[in-house]
Parts: sequence; C-alpha cells; structure tokens
Amino acid sequence: MRLIANIKALAKRHWPALSIRTILLGTFVFVAALPGFGAVFLRVYENTLVQQTEAELIAQGAVLAAAYRVSWGEATRKSGRLQPEMPQIDLRVDPVLPQMPSSAPAPPAKAQAFAIGRELTPIIADASMVTLSATRIMDGNAVVVAGGGDRGRSFAALPEVRRALTGRPVTVLRQRFTHPYGLRSPLEWLSRATNIRVHHVRPVIAGGKVVGLVMLSRSPRGLFLGIYQDRGKILFGVAIIFLALVVLAGILSRGIARPIRQLTRASNNVARGRVIIPEPVATAAIEIRELYANFAVMADRIEVRTRYLRDFAAAVSHEFKTPITGIRGALELLTEHDMDETERRHFLNNASMDVDRLARLVQRMLDLARADMASASSDQRCDAVAVARQLARERPQVTVQACVEVASVQAAPETLATVLGILTDNSLKAEASSITITINEVPDGISILCIDDGSGIAPGNRARIFEPFFTTGRKQGGTGLGLPIARSLLEANGASLAHLQSDLGTRFDIILLKV
Repeated sequence: MRLIANIKALAKRHWPALSIRTILLGTFVFVAALPGFGAVFLRVYENTLVQQTEAELIAQGAVLAAAYRVSWGEATRKSGRLQPEMPQIDLRVDPVLPQMPSSAPAPPAKAQAFAIGRELTPIIADASMVTLSATRIMDGNAVVVAGGGDRGRSFAALPEVRRALTGRPVTVLRQRFTHPYGLRSPLEWLSRATNIRVHHVRPVIAGGKVVGLVMLSRSPRGLFLGIYQDRGKILFGVAIIFLALVVLAGILSRGIARPIRQLTRASNNVARGRVIIPEPVATAAIEIRELYANFAVMADRIEVRTRYLRDFAAAVSHEFKTPITGIRGALELLTEHDMDETERRHFLNNASMDVDRLARLVQRMLDLARADMASASSDQRCDAVAVARQLARERPQVTVQACVEVASVQAAPETLATVLGILTDNSLKAEASSITITINEVPDGISILCIDDGSGIAPGNRARIFEPFFTTGRKQGGTGLGLPIARSLLEANGASLAHLQSDLGTRFDIILLKV
C-alpha cells in the first residue's frame, strides 16, 4: 500500500496540466492505435500472414497428393462430404523447431513410387517457379522420389514426417537458417516471421494406407513486406481514422471544453462582482446544460445574497449609530458639564436605554443569523395544536380554534413556539386585546392563521414588514428583526409565512408541511 501511495504522490508531482481537448484527443488516438498495436506487437497481422502461407501450402499439397494417388491407381472421389482443412498454425504459441536437418541414407524406394516421382517432377518444377515452395515427393517409407536434391534419401527422422505417416496432415514452423555465430535478424523482436519457414507434410492415402508423402516448405510473407505491399490501404485507413478522431475531438470540444471555458469566464466575472449569466452553447452536452442552469441559479442567489448583505450592513450601521451616538452624547455631557442629581440620572437613564437597545439588536442579529443558517430535518416534528394551546395558557389574550385534535407538522416545537411568540408579541405591541389562532388542514399541509384586533399595519408599510430593521415601534423597543427571523425559521423547515390584507387588525398565515 505504501508503494502505491508513493507512486501516486510521484505522479501528482509530475503530472502535467492538460486541457480537456488534449485529453480527449490523446485518449482517442490511444484507443485508435490499439488495433494497430495488437496487429504488430500481439502478432495478429503477422499470424494472419503465416496462416495464409499455410493455407496455400495445404492447397498445393492437396493437389499434388491427389495427382500422386491417381498415378498410384487409386480412383478419384466422385462424391462425398466436403472436408475443408483450415490453417492451424498459431505464431504466438506454436514452437519454432530448429532448421530442417539433412536427409539420411535409405534403402531404395519402390519402382512405382520412383515412376510417380518422374511424372510429377515437371509439375513440381513449374509450380515452384510461381509459388517459390520447396517441394519433395516421398514414398510410404519417407524416401524422396522427386523434388529437391535428396532423391533416394530419407526424412523419416523428422517428427512432422513421422506424424504424417500415421495418416494426418502436419504443419510445423522451423527456423529459416542458422547463423554460424548465433546471430539472428535484428528485426526479429518486431517480426518473429523474419527467420522461419512453414513446413507442411501431407500423406497420400490409397487403399486405406499411406503410400506416399508430399512435403512442402515456404517462408511466409514478412511483416514489413506485408505492410509495404498494403501501404495504400493502411495509409488510407490511418487517414480516415485520424480524420474521424479530429471530428470527434472537435464535437466533444464544442460540447464540453468550450462551454466549460465560457462558464469559467462567467465564474471569474461573478468573483469580480459582475453577475453575467451566459447562455449555454447550442452544442453543449445535457450535463453541461444542467451545469449552466445550476450556475444561473447560484449566480442569482449570490446576487440576491450580496444585495441583502450590503443592505443589511447599511441597516446595521444605521441602527447601531443612533444608540451609540446617544451614549457618546450622554458621556460627553456627564464629563464636561456640572449638573444636579436629577439631570445626571436622566442622562444615565437614556444611556442605559441605548445600551439595552444595542443588546436587543445584537441578540436579534444572532437569532436572525441562526435562522438563516438553520436547515430542515425530516425527523423534526411537533403537534401544532399542542404548541398553540401552550402559548394560549401563557398569554390570556390568545384563543386557539382547531378543526383537528392533533396537527402533526414538520418543524421542531421550539421553532413553531418562537414564530407564534414573535407574531403575538407584535400584536400585543400594536395594542391588540384579542388574538385568535386558527388551525386548519389545507391541501398543502397545515394552515395556522393568526388574527388580532390591534391597530394593524399601514398600507404603505405592508411591503416592507419582512425587511430587516424595518419597524414602526422603535420607541417601544422594536428592532425590526422579529418577522425576518420568523420567516427564516419557517423557510428552513419548508414552511411559509405570509401577511394577509385585513381591514381590522393584522392577519398572518403560516403553512407548514404535514407529517
């Protein structure tokens, strides 16, 4: 594990920075090169060339064996089941035998076999000039009767000949030549076929026994010769593949790389304070389009949040400035002027009130921050009826009317109690003598309607009641943060708070998710 970790650390230190376009093009080129890699280094193409040579030797051997059998006196087959013989050599796994040894002395072959050899000699000579195959015709004892310079000598010691004498065609690979100093072709590490010959031995069967053998050998077409001879096709294929890769890389670049680069510029603009939401490129992928949509939502929220923080900072500065100015003025008067106890107590009382207001402002700001950062939890639930009735027991002005005995909603009990407490506190500050909390089931969940008979909210102020620090009861100690806190707490639980128009008093409607 430590070795793997060290390798990863080394790769991270030296990994170059690459663009998506470079990665895509490199990946495509690598994948496209895999077939060529397999053809050369996995010997797929070279093995095909060797099997092609074996197939040609099989065909040539079958013709010569048929001619031998006819000359022997065996009737030709007039009908029968087709028996195609497929190449079996596999250059990747079959061993390469040493160079074919010299023939050995042997007893004289049968006269009939020598006569057949003389008949086939012109055919062998003409065929060898075209096929470049070394051909030998042998009798049933592996004595050469035609072909090569081994006439009258035996190859019975060769393993492929011994196997062919059992009645089965045999193909083996042998070294093409052996250098006296052990040197081999420098290209053999690329092409194993540069130093081999394909040897095929085919039995001639007449009367149910092997009466002769046809042995052929030929060097396969070399890998580089095959590539050179097929260079036109290979170059055309490479050009088509490369063109397809360029087109694919261009399409993916337009669908991925360019939209991401455009989104990067938009992100930089957002970081500089310029919220410019770009339209996704027409060729962008579906996932990139979704990323653009999410970025637009994020940028819009950042803009809204930025304006909110800017306005909030201005409001905080304004709200803190008034009591701080009052405290500073009182301290200056107390320090610089002589005054009697009554005046001194008056200024100290004013300073104390300003300090209390600052304390309330700080506490409310903390409450608002907690409400903004609150998150909904599906396991938080409470009985809205029970919470409302508990509030009614603490405040005699509150009356609860519920159409259900239990209204289970998705919210913590302290959250709902805080919200109802803020609404009822505002009603009492507006000199309400009666507050009615009505709980009903609605299609969207549970509705809690809070109605009072107080002085109400002026029409000109209704649009601003949820703005932080907006209050008409500053003299009564209002901070203007109660309703923003209540709305933030409810929104964190998937609920909502809305002000409803009313000719008398105020009406607030809370919609909570039902559990």
